[in-house]
Parts: sequence; C-alpha cells; structure tokens
Amino acid sequence: MIDHEVSLDFERLERLGMVEAIWGENKSCEQISNILRKFEAASQLAFVTRVSQEKALKLLEIFKNAEYHSQSSCLTLGKPLMLEPSLGEVLVVSGGTSDLKVASEAALSLRMHGIQSELLLDIGVAGLHRLLRSLKKIEKASVVIACAGMEGSLPTVLAGLISKPVIGLPVSVGYGVSSGGNTALHSMLASCSPGLLVVNIDNGYGAAMAALRIIRSGICENQYVRN
Repeated sequence: MIDHEVSLDFERLERLGMVEAIWGENKSCEQISNILRKFEAASQLAFVTRVSQEKALKLLEIFKNAEYHSQSSCLTLGKPLMLEPSLGEVLVVSGGTSDLKVASEAALSLRMHGIQSELLLDIGVAGLHRLLRSLKKIEKASVVIACAGMEGSLPTVLAGLISKPVIGLPVSVGYGVSSGGNTALHSMLASCSPGLLVVNIDNGYGAAMAALRIIRSGICENQYVRN
C-alpha cells in the first residue's frame, strides 16, 4: 500500500459552518487513527461516519476521549459545537425503526454542529393516522428530514402538508423492487410536491448538512404564518 499525506479541510468549519466528516467504512483503523490525530492536533471536532463496532473498539483504545454512537455507527472526538437554540430545531422523522441508523446519523450530525434535533419514528404513510396525530409537532420544526424506504412516500406527503422545508432521505430498506433504496430515491425525485429536496440513499450526514445550510442561511427566520 502506498503511503500518502492526508490533506484535510480544517477551514471548512469557518467557511461553511461544518466540520469535514470522515468516511469510516472503507478506511482501516490505522488510516482513521492518523486522521483523528490531525483533528486532535488542530483542536477541531472529528466526526467519523460508518464505523463498525469492531473498528470503534480498537479506536477507543487509542483515543480515550472519543465516543462511539452505536445507534448511528458514528464516532466523535472532541467537543460538539455550541448549541444555538435560537436557530430552531430540525425534526428527523421516519416511517419505521428500520430507518433508525440513517435517521440517527442525521440527528447526531446536527447535534454535533450545535443544532437541536429530535427523532420521531414510526409515522409512515402505511398508518397515516399516526402521521396526522404528530402533524402539529412536525409543523413546529424549522426543517424536517423525512426518512423513508420501500416506496418512499413519506417526504412527498409531508411536503404537501407543511410549509417548512422538507428534505427527503431515501433509505435502503424494502423487499425486492425496492432495490436497495433506489425505488424510494426515484419516487422522491418524481414527487408531485413542489420544493421537496432529496439527498442520496442512506446519506444521513448529507441531509443534516443540507438542513444546517438552510437554518444558517436565515431562511427560517420569517416563517410562513397561516391566516
């Protein structure tokens, strides 16, 4: 294997208000360790996604102050950014607990960046009454991230019911033609609800950063008020 110097974007935090995330799934423990040391030396929060428990246990032996978030398979090292309640809350909603890992990645990513977030599970369109019961709570959020596998209908339904920005997050859950989340992705892209934003399959971190950009842009300050 050829050794190479890792080039990290520490200026991203100042430039964009977000830290550079580390994709952990295809990196060895040694590679992740080298990157974490650079973050530690720069006194910047390190956020590693897609970390298996086996890798996490080895990394926790090296970095005693690191924390493994098993529900989202993420590892963090360093203090999260200061919470900013004035920016409002992002609600991460999901059709079922099968979406939990991806939904948790989104919620954790937001909390690490100082944004209040909450998970709301099991409100899929197969039981529409459950969604309608939660509608008042959902409408209070500044931004909603809607996770869905199968046919991916939840974001479309929400985007037709609430005025707040809705980010569709397709999840690789479902039988047969669900095709690893592709059916949900295509369904969301073909949505008849105007203005629905869609990220890639299982990209909880990407959905969270899209919500972060929306909130920090000030778009949510002048919220739509119904007569």
